[in-house]
Amino acid sequence: MYTSKNIGSKVLTFKHFSRKGWALFSCMGREVRIGVLGVATLATAAPRLSANSIIEITEHRTETPDTLELGVATVTASRAPLTADQAARQVMTLTREDIAAAGVTSINDVLKLAAGVDVRQRGGFGIQSDVCIDGGTFDQLTILVNGMPFNNPQTGHNAANFPVNLNDIERIEVLEGAASRVFGTQAFSGAINIVTKSTDHPVSLGVQTGSYGTVRTDARLTGKWKSFVSSVSTSYQRSDGAVDNGDFEGSKLFWQGNFLNDEIRLNAQAGISTENFGANTFYSPANNRQWEATRRYHIGLSAETNGTIHFAPSFSWIRSTDHYQWIRHTHDYENFNRTDVFTLGLNAWMHWMLGKTSVGAEFREEDLLSRNLGHDMPPHQWIRIPGQDSLKYTKKDARTNLSCFFEHNVILSQWTVSFGLMAERNNAIDHKIRFYPGIDVSYRPHKHWRFYASWNKSLRLPTFTDLWYKSVAQEGNAGLHPEKNSSFRLGMNYKTEWVDASLKMYYNHGTDMIDWVMYDATDAYHAANFQLDNMGVSLNATLDFNHLLGNNQPLKRLTLAYAYISQNRRDEMPIFKSNYAMEYLRHKFVATLSHGIFKEFSANWTLRIQNRNGYYQVYENLRPTDVLKNYGTHALLDCKLIWQKKHVELFADLTNLTAKRYYEIAGVRQPGFLIMLGGNVKF
Repeated sequence: MYTSKNIGSKVLTFKHFSRKGWALFSCMGREVRIGVLGVATLATAAPRLSANSIIEITEHRTETPDTLELGVATVTASRAPLTADQAARQVMTLTREDIAAAGVTSINDVLKLAAGVDVRQRGGFGIQSDVCIDGGTFDQLTILVNGMPFNNPQTGHNAANFPVNLNDIERIEVLEGAASRVFGTQAFSGAINIVTKSTDHPVSLGVQTGSYGTVRTDARLTGKWKSFVSSVSTSYQRSDGAVDNGDFEGSKLFWQGNFLNDEIRLNAQAGISTENFGANTFYSPANNRQWEATRRYHIGLSAETNGTIHFAPSFSWIRSTDHYQWIRHTHDYENFNRTDVFTLGLNAWMHWMLGKTSVGAEFREEDLLSRNLGHDMPPHQWIRIPGQDSLKYTKKDARTNLSCFFEHNVILSQWTVSFGLMAERNNAIDHKIRFYPGIDVSYRPHKHWRFYASWNKSLRLPTFTDLWYKSVAQEGNAGLHPEKNSSFRLGMNYKTEWVDASLKMYYNHGTDMIDWVMYDATDAYHAANFQLDNMGVSLNATLDFNHLLGNNQPLKRLTLAYAYISQNRRDEMPIFKSNYAMEYLRHKFVATLSHGIFKEFSANWTLRIQNRNGYYQVYENLRPTDVLKNYGTHALLDCKLIWQKKHVELFADLTNLTAKRYYEIAGVRQPGFLIMLGGNVKF
């Protein structure tokens, strides 16, 4: 018997890789240290290594360690960088491989795979979607692209309108539960961080066409010069729409650049997204001739220094414009809105003997110009609306939010404890400073097992629509209080090479929750505060058949996920109908299966069974009745057939194979069977 002292007493240091066939034998029985890895090598050495790449754009980046463990990604769950193995909170990560295995063709379809995420589509093809987490609403969610927030203070309806294409994505991280002490006030019920690729094939092209005259095209270019890596992507889509006045047209343009040296990392991104669409009965079943156009412009800059203390400043600007017509091509009831959000942040963290400590501050200015929302402006202050000869913005509103953050992470061999708080002041509420603390704990008794527990408080400010919107069908409330939430979570995870299973349970105690409600059948919707709790449980399991059964069989991967939610209103106010907060998915089951068929030919299947709480109001001849219909239960079966060889992929995307017609929100009927044919090529 021998001990480790007998093996490899001499340490070998690699500074360059050798291509010799016998090179591997030179390190057998020895401890090996990798001295130098080039950026290009780091980005391509393993399928998931770009998640660790030191040039990747994320708000919480990896430090430069003495030893780099390949395949362990830093996740967005704390203000100081922690790997997925160290993180004190459960983060559901959909990797590039997961996305490919599921056979999805849009970001909305990716998010539908998560049992705890509710994606309510108003029109087919995901032209406008409300994204919710754990029974929350679309306004209670923070969406980030590479750690930079994409929230729209006008309304969360347009939050998912960002310039990133599916081919840009490296992974999607879903953080469930209150996260204000990490991401600020709007991370009320959770956060979704979309991490884009920092490196890729130099050129990739894609095209799709299918039902209802739908066409989609996309292209992506990537280049590297010394320490600078840059990529640009663009896409275009149009369709006649699955229903009358359901046509749409849109485009996206996204650029990112990354620079790295020994002292600093610099990251930049910019994007434009446009959408014009017939809105059918999107916002009221009383009229099917509605129309809307949205534009979003984004610039983001961030940096991080190396050294004992890491300084990470960031800046972002987002401009969102919205043009709405109650009756298309008329000015009978027409809205114009423009919001500008400026965010300036500074985060600093250090790794010392007691763990990782982070402090930071964020300044956010939200400005609104409108013809419908906000305070009246004197006529001499009216601002002309670009592209509209005689129309001007006549109303405005603005608010300034200052947040300060503190966090400390204690990382032991089996435990991680993360605690901290956010101190927040917003001039739209009052001049008081409010504190939102939280603590997360994880325990790792074995390399395959992890247990989690957390408690966090969060805040959500009303949107400008919540406060000011007025129409025949809706009435905002300038006296709304901010939403407040105390979130308790428990979870566990079991992971081996062939199975990844998790269990999550949560309880959210909500105060002054905001919903739009009707008090009788002929009433308009009113924005109001409620006392509302929700609780739930979710289970998820993924089987990797290649590790379980070997590669010489057709099955690749099976994922099963289920979520259950229950709500409890703590007040006695009677209402006729809720429009958002109480129309959650009570049950959601998702099953995905990927398997080979013959050589390069494979298939991916997705089954979703959903039972939605709540009702939609029945309209006859565009007039309301006092009849409410339960959303009920529906099952949707999708299939994607793929032929792939080297850098070429051809596919047929078959959605809703049973042609089920159903309702997800209000009276907007969803389309039946859809087919898209397309292909991708990478050079």
